[in-house]
Amino acid sequence: MNKLPNFLNIIFLLFLSVGLRFYIIKLLASENRLFVFLIILTIFSIGIYLIPQTARIIGETTGVLKNRTGLAGGFLQSLGTAFPDMVIGVVAAILSLQVIGQDYLKAINLAIIAASTTFGSNIYNILHAAWCIYRQNKADKLNRQVFMFPYIKNSGLVTPLAQHKLKPLIKEIDASLTILTFLSLLTASVALNMVIFGKVNQVPQGIKGDLYQLTKSIGFIILALSLAIIFIFRKSHHEKFEDENNGYNNFSNFRLWSLVGISGIIILFSAESIIEAVSKFSEITHFPYVLAGVITALIGCLGEMVVIHDFTVHPKGRITDALIGIAMDNIVTTMGAAFIAILGGIFLGSDALIIIFVMILFSNTLLMGQISQLKNFYLASK
Repeated sequence: MNKLPNFLNIIFLLFLSVGLRFYIIKLLASENRLFVFLIILTIFSIGIYLIPQTARIIGETTGVLKNRTGLAGGFLQSLGTAFPDMVIGVVAAILSLQVIGQDYLKAINLAIIAASTTFGSNIYNILHAAWCIYRQNKADKLNRQVFMFPYIKNSGLVTPLAQHKLKPLIKEIDASLTILTFLSLLTASVALNMVIFGKVNQVPQGIKGDLYQLTKSIGFIILALSLAIIFIFRKSHHEKFEDENNGYNNFSNFRLWSLVGISGIIILFSAESIIEAVSKFSEITHFPYVLAGVITALIGCLGEMVVIHDFTVHPKGRITDALIGIAMDNIVTTMGAAFIAILGGIFLGSDALIIIFVMILFSNTLLMGQISQLKNFYLASK
């Protein structure tokens, strides 16, 4: 593949994200409500286009960097794909801190968006990963190709592991299970500490029920633990494998890292624009901020969902890269939540706190069960 189309593609995406962040977003200040709704729709549409496109570039470039650096593909993948969920949450927290002196209720609502977006994204990508591995296990059990989504032919075919040219290592499968276990422990720790130490005594008018905050001291602890987990699992255990169809094979390391960096900037600008649009939408429609955050989280985690989908339907021996990437990604977003807590911007109502954290733990358990089945099928076929 020629270098130029790849380079032009990333430059096009960059300019589109710059236009979104610094020009289109300013139109939200219009007094015409119908026009504002159209701008919100435009921002969401462009953001939904930019994030998956950028995620695919990250997936391909990290495949080459993995071979050259010895770093885990999942670790490299998470550096780029974790940006949306993390940045949306951090931006919402910063916006919250900016208005806390003028409008305490709005500050709390923005902090709720920060929390529900950051933690909510962990639900979507884990559930989607569980589905991908479920379909992989189905293909292994039947020993034939199956559609990723039944009866939808263009959803991609999942091939049995026995027919993959390059197969995952048991070490990588075990690593994904271990990281998911740590993720469950971190999630449970965050929920318990919010309930035990973070209850807000003076709930502002307009907030129904109890309100809980992730305290700064616990935020520092969660941040340190997240960084330690990322550091421990940063290395790759896989043999080097060069995908002949990967157009980035001939790129220099400098250009590859530049592409990863530019991809992160694109996702950053897209995420910032989306959070502004979500905040404006909730402001003019009175749509619950926690629901707005949870919906926004789906957009934020599209990147990693695209990566594991592609690695499942295109067997290149990187399905465990995607699994480690998903787990790492959620560790990174948990790290982002800890950083937001240090800024003072993580709040959740009691109902949302229970539902979100129970769903995260449920999703993690479901994925770990599917990975265990994947490991059993793989061992039985050897």
